[in-house]
Formats: sequence, structure tokens, C-alpha cells
Amino acid sequence: MTPSCPPSTAEAGWLRRRGGEIALWLAVPLAVALFLPEYYLLATHVAALGLFALSLDLLVGYAGLLSLGHAMFFGIGAYTAGLLAVHGWGEPISGLLIAALVAGLVGFITSFAVVRVQHLAQLMVTLGFGLLVFEAANRARWLTGGDDGLQGMVVSPVLGLFEFDLFGQTAFFYTFVVLALCFIVATRVIDSPFGLTLEGLRENPKRMAAIGTPTAARLRQAYVFAAVFAGIAGALMAQTSQFVALETLSFGLSAEVLIMLLLGGAGHRYGGLVGAAVFVIARDLLSDLNPQYWQFGVGGVMVLVVLFAPGGVLGILRSLRQRLLPVARTSTAKAAPATPATKGGAA
Repeated sequence: MTPSCPPSTAEAGWLRRRGGEIALWLAVPLAVALFLPEYYLLATHVAALGLFALSLDLLVGYAGLLSLGHAMFFGIGAYTAGLLAVHGWGEPISGLLIAALVAGLVGFITSFAVVRVQHLAQLMVTLGFGLLVFEAANRARWLTGGDDGLQGMVVSPVLGLFEFDLFGQTAFFYTFVVLALCFIVATRVIDSPFGLTLEGLRENPKRMAAIGTPTAARLRQAYVFAAVFAGIAGALMAQTSQFVALETLSFGLSAEVLIMLLLGGAGHRYGGLVGAAVFVIARDLLSDLNPQYWQFGVGGVMVLVVLFAPGGVLGILRSLRQRLLPVARTSTAKAAPATPATKGGAA
């Protein structure tokens, strides 16, 4: 029998692998609270959009599905949580769960049409669904508020203890904790056999079908999973801002989240999070410089990224690490002293 590692050894190995990540996740909210409290609202926005970009990465980066209508699920989650809060159901955590359920249900219904087609047709189908839901929300002013947005939300304290304050402290920590939990779930899914199956479908769907993989079913499951995460992100945005704009369902938001993913790097665990942070901060800085033409700057950055760094920010960092590591290893090998010959060795 092959001896198994004792639990203490396995736990130590897990801590060595994930210790840096855990420290990073603890350091970020602490740094915002200590050094950047005036940016609570901006950090909350980054966290919610980071979760939204993570949900799209599960489709584009891992499953190989294409979507130009992903904001549909974000908006559905936002309106679900918003309507619940307007009509007296302001408890935030249950509102998140209901929003996730509704977004997942819509994702399940639409997944059959999305998975049936590929490439350009898939883009058109997802865009069509997104435009249909956007126009339906625009026409149903009695329910959604139309282009005036959904107002009058009253959100209860988180866990009955932490009220949403004007400075955004509760909103930030609430959003960040939900983001961390969703990231853990997404990581487990990506590392699971299901996640490996999705990567296989992305690389070679015909071969996966030939070995008996139910390709359509797996892609539908990935689509629903991404819809659930996007719905949670939308609900977070609605609860923390206590307002839902019609633009949460717009094609513009679908394009923006795709830009975030490309900026960070599709197919990287942290690609969506990094891309959301870069996009939101760049937009904030550029709009301060020139409120009318900030999109010109973002467009220029996107052209440069696509031409010179198609792997995004994380792709650049990965390339640098691959170039620097061999140099470091070579330097270490040259600096190591020669091992003296032992007695009885070859002369």
C-alpha cells in the first residue's frame, strides 16, 4: 500500500500553497479600512464588479462560451433584490439568495438556446436575450421605474447588527465577504473534475464528446453557474447603493465587463478581479481629468492591451515570472560551490 501523508503534513502543504492568497485577502480590506476609508464606496463598486467579471470568466475563460448579454443576469439579480427591498423584504442575505435563484432560473431557461449554437451565432443569441430583457424592463415602468430607475429601497442591517452607513463601511465589508466566499466556491469548482471538463471542452469539444462527455449538459451547467454569480453581484450592487438603474441590464455593461476581463486576463482566477479594479480606478481617474472624454482613454488602453498584451495584466506578470525564474535558477546554480569528490569515486 502507498503510504498516505499524515493530516498535519497535508495541512502544512495546503497552508504553504494558499498562505499568500489568504494573507492577501486579509490585507486588502484592512488596508482600505486603515489607509483609504474615503474610498469605501469605490472599493465596494470594485468588489461587486469583480464578482461580475469572475462570473463571466467562468464562461469565457474556462468553458469557452461567448456572451454579449451577461448584464442580463446582473440586472435580474439587481432588480430582484431591489423589488424585494421596495416591497418590505429588506433582509440582505436572503435577498442575495433569492436574486441568485431567479438569475439561475433565467440562466437555465436560456441556456438551451445558447449552447445549441457556437461562435458568432452564440454572441448574437446572448445579445438578443439581453436586449429583450432590457426593453421589457424599460417598458414595465410600473414595476422597474423604467429609465428613472428603481427607488425607495429599504435594506435591513446585515445579520440584524450592521446598518448600512453613509460612508459605505458596512457596504464594503459586506460585499467583500460575499466576494471572498464566492471566490472560494469558484476556485473549488475550477479545480474539480467538472472544472477540468470545462477546460477540455474549451480546448477540444469534439474529443471530449468522443470520450462520452455530455458536452451540452456541462456547458448548460457552467452557464447557470455563471448566471448565479452574476445575479449575486447585481444584488450586491443594488443593496449597497439602494438604487437600481436600467443600465444594469444594458449592452454597455455587458461590454464593460468583457473589457474588465480582457484587461485582467481571461482564464486566470484573479483576472476578473484585477481587471475590475484597473477599469474602475482608471475610469475614476480619467473622468476626473476629463468627464466628457474618459472613454477615449479607456479605448486607447484596450487597443494597447489587445495588441501587445492579449493575456491581460496577469498574462504580463506570468510572462515576467517565467523569464525571471530561469535567470534566478541559473544564478543560483553558478553561485553554488562545487561538490568535492568522495573517496572511492571515479578518478
